[in-house]
Amino acid sequence: MDTIYALATARGRAGLAVVRISGPAAFAAGSALCGTLPVARRAGLRRLMWGGELLDEALVLSFAEGASFTGEAVVELHCHGGPAVVGAVLRALADQPGLRLAEPGEFTRRALENGVLDLAQVEGLADLIDAETEAQRRQAVRVLSGSVGQKVEGWRRDLIRAGALLEATIDFADEEVPVDVSPEVLALIDGLMADLGREAAGVAAAERIRDGFEVAIVGAPNAGKSTLLNQLAGREAAITSEIAGTTRDVIEVRMEIAGLPVTFLDTAGLRDTADPLEQAGIERALARARAADLRLFLTDGSPLPGLDPEGDDLVVLGKSDTRSGVDGLAVSGKTGAGVPELLARIGEILGERVGSAGALVRERHRVAVTRAIAALAESRAEVVRPDSRVELAAEHLRQAVRALDALVGRVDVDDLLGEIFASFCIGK
Repeated sequence: MDTIYALATARGRAGLAVVRISGPAAFAAGSALCGTLPVARRAGLRRLMWGGELLDEALVLSFAEGASFTGEAVVELHCHGGPAVVGAVLRALADQPGLRLAEPGEFTRRALENGVLDLAQVEGLADLIDAETEAQRRQAVRVLSGSVGQKVEGWRRDLIRAGALLEATIDFADEEVPVDVSPEVLALIDGLMADLGREAAGVAAAERIRDGFEVAIVGAPNAGKSTLLNQLAGREAAITSEIAGTTRDVIEVRMEIAGLPVTFLDTAGLRDTADPLEQAGIERALARARAADLRLFLTDGSPLPGLDPEGDDLVVLGKSDTRSGVDGLAVSGKTGAGVPELLARIGEILGERVGSAGALVRERHRVAVTRAIAALAESRAEVVRPDSRVELAAEHLRQAVRALDALVGRVDVDDLLGEIFASFCIGK
């Protein structure tokens, strides 16, 4: 296998840059630059020399095969982060035979191929790198720590136990089996189907944590929607005017509420109009509002054409700075009055929605688990038949195991790897 190298930290001027080398020639490449390597897993200060020239003084770390991120021998050079320093070190590595620049995600792919990470952990690592909010970080860390793999191992144990019981009845078909295995097999299948069903149902909530929620601000023209959006953003994100119908396109502002990623949408004012441009903006506003996870109706109490509150939607009285004796939720985009209370309420609603999130966090996970549930249902149907076709029941259990193995990357995932690792940067 090739020995690969790359800058593992971001490009550009910085106080520190980490160059990672992984593969069978990693130790030789590191030694060629710094002489003797420090003891494995202990950092040591070394002078990096190439062609008789001092490149930099760096902190050097080495990791033996089987005890590194990739599972291979690894050397890390913690250099000063100037572009010239990094460029000189990378050129010195490029000059060495048997070394090549890593491809995007290749270090992580080697970790997968060497059994250091499973596929779900790889996805968790990608999510952790992309995490912008606290909820995203917590979810990604949970997946990266192996929570999905641990769940799968538990499910596999129950499937293997149920399969072994059925296989025993096949192996001793010509003899009288002393115990009816059907009750235990059915109990295992029913427990698995319930557990898998709960996990599949929680994927939608987990995806919202990763991808974020959309909250549409809707209301009549001049209800104060754009002013409220600017107050939430802390900047002039939308043009405000006393002229009705100013907003035509949907304006988006992304922020964090209660640790969750939330995008607020400022939409065109809803009213009946003969202006074709304004009508196009209203139609776009209605489409985005209906597709949003939550709608915030900024109102003076009048109904809005084409849209009614439903479910958890919030009805908020706007321009509270011009009113007195207000009951319920009320805000002023101009002064900020009531905005903290509004954000707290939105956080409560969205927090309740993600409360069902479990170990599985992607649509791919849901599909794999759904396939396993379908196979279990087929197996159960065979077990309860009067003639109890145990051979088919056992085969359906094997299909369920295969579906769960695909979840963590043991089988049938080669076509997914290119797409997954394309999202990684070079050096990771």
